[in-house]
Amino acid sequence: MNKRIDFNEVQPAAYEAMDALDQFVKESSIDKSLKEFIKIRASQINGCAYCVDAHSKDARRLGESEQRIFLVSAWREAGDIFSEEESLVLQMTEEITLIHQHGLSDGVYEKAIALFGEEKTSQLIMIIVTINAWNRIGVATHLKPAKRIFNQTKII
Repeated sequence: MNKRIDFNEVQPAAYEAMDALDQFVKESSIDKSLKEFIKIRASQINGCAYCVDAHSKDARRLGESEQRIFLVSAWREAGDIFSEEESLVLQMTEEITLIHQHGLSDGVYEKAIALFGEEKTSQLIMIIVTINAWNRIGVATHLKPAKRIFNQTKII
């Protein structure tokens, strides 16, 4: 497959608009690790390896354990690894990412409002929307994670 377009080069204004959304996400009051869990889960669902790789690394830099990062894809079966709030946000992420199935359900929405309030719930929704947009760019343009070669204990 031939190399696909680089949005930053071909459509810099569109890329800047996406960066503006990222700035909103960065400045939101949502916990940084929770933002990364949202980004990882949406990226897993959307099949964006580039974003799964990038946000897993970001979560590690924030001090998240490999166990929790690995279990994001199986959060429902992970027992008490994730808090009630984290589980709710992962469920929101799935429902919004898979919006065509039934949208954000009333029960999940009402629980989010009760736990987070309107301001934080709206921030969570925008974080989910933003990573979904990035995933679509990444998948459409075939972005790939950087290949790392492992030699026993060190990366070459």
